Amino acid sequence: MQNHLVIIGTVWPEPTSTAAGTRMLQIIEVFQKENHTITFLSSASKGENSFDLESIGVQTKNIQLNDSSFDVLITELNPTIVLFDRFMMEEQYGWRVAENCPNALRMLDTEDLHFLRKARETAFKQNKTVAFEDYISDIFKRELASIYRCDLSLIISEFEMQLLTETFKVNSDILHYLPFMVEVLNENSFEKIPKFEERKHFISIGNFLHEPNWQTVLQLKKLWKSIKKALPEAEMHIYGAYVSEKAKQLHNDKEGFLIKGRAESVEKVFNSAKVLLAPIPYGAGLKGKLLESMQLGLPNVTTKVGAEAMPENLDWNGCIANSDEEFIEKAIELYSNEALWNTAQKNGIYLVNQRFEKSLFETDFVTKIGDLLSNLETHRNQNFLGQILQHQTMQSTKFMSRWIELKNRNC
Repeated sequence: MQNHLVIIGTVWPEPTSTAAGTRMLQIIEVFQKENHTITFLSSASKGENSFDLESIGVQTKNIQLNDSSFDVLITELNPTIVLFDRFMMEEQYGWRVAENCPNALRMLDTEDLHFLRKARETAFKQNKTVAFEDYISDIFKRELASIYRCDLSLIISEFEMQLLTETFKVNSDILHYLPFMVEVLNENSFEKIPKFEERKHFISIGNFLHEPNWQTVLQLKKLWKSIKKALPEAEMHIYGAYVSEKAKQLHNDKEGFLIKGRAESVEKVFNSAKVLLAPIPYGAGLKGKLLESMQLGLPNVTTKVGAEAMPENLDWNGCIANSDEEFIEKAIELYSNEALWNTAQKNGIYLVNQRFEKSLFETDFVTKIGDLLSNLETHRNQNFLGQILQHQTMQSTKFMSRWIELKNRNC
């Protein structure tokens, strides 16, 4: 019997808009290599930039929130594995999966730890360093409960693995480190792309719906005046999907601070730019834009939180700045120094191959899934806290959802 993976998505994947969309396609590719049938479910509406999953052999179906039609569908699909895309989907549908398909392996893709990002956002807005008590929010409690209820949670960052296992004492048996997974690079890959002297201008990129990306743009606006003063011919080109009106108001031709909107081809705009700037003030997980800059041979300047968990002890493909002054200085230097720029590009190749090349992770991931499928009952018995939380959820969330469903029908 062929294994069947059902993915319950918060949104339909948009790999041209978000790193999360790219990651989802990477996970799908792993399961397709193992000959799993895959069905993707979501209650969200498809947008014009949603990836055509059916074009790669993935079945798709729309589902309803708080509706027992899901129970009928999931029973018919009879999945071997259910993957929840972010903890909110596990909250909404996890109890239904557990009730109707008790033998299905329940897996959570955290994307990044939402409670970590929220704690850092709060600290940033209060102009302080994150303290332990900042973590202990309602989002923290919900996300940790979801992690415990699942048989396995995918963690994208080694920093986040360490935070969960060491600070919050989560058993590593229910966690699995799975970062971005990419093809191996070599220096020949960059032979045909523009050289240092053929490029000009700075670039930044990021979906404007994501709050850390918006804050990054505001940081750029603050830093740009000093960079522009040293490099009067340079421009700052800012790309990203879903540009807001407040973002458009930052556009200033005279300052060379240009809000460009969606990049139809990331490769094309990266190949024309000289340096990517990412003064990311807070966030979590891994930053897809920084990995992509390495893959495409574009050096960057970012912050400590921007580069978090990516380089380990390897040289960065540019600079990790610890202050506004250092960020400005390194941006100017990298833009102006060809030898430094070329070294940074080579550093990026080495870093990608050592840290994110897909063969480093695929086999271990597939083996982990196979072991869990073979020993699911034993695994669950050892995760007794998860069973307790699952029981409580079945009593509370279940009846709240049933009440909402009944209320909706009577309206």
